[in-house]
Amino acid sequence: MAGPSQPQVTDEVWDDDRVKSFLALEPYGGDSADFHVLLKAYRGMRTADFERFLTFFVKAKRNVDATDTQGRTLWQIVQNHRQGQDFVALRNALNP
Repeated sequence: MAGPSQPQVTDEVWDDDRVKSFLALEPYGGDSADFHVLLKAYRGMRTADFERFLTFFVKAKRNVDATDTQGRTLWQIVQNHRQGQDFVALRNALNP
């Protein structure tokens, strides 16, 4: 018999240090460091936190259009995700 499920945490606090910590993630599997960091941030952050992350990412002179091993940017991958357009809009706001 399975135990009680864990409650979903949706109001978790993401301070700047936690958001910036994603910049230090190391890639594996051949992806570029910049793509890997963007993907992990996309998967782990809410839209508002990801927006702050992008500010730090750009300030660190990282490549927002980095590609995976198949030549795809994060934005190409997520454009058809349920909430992916919100993230693509954040990227587009960087270079209107």
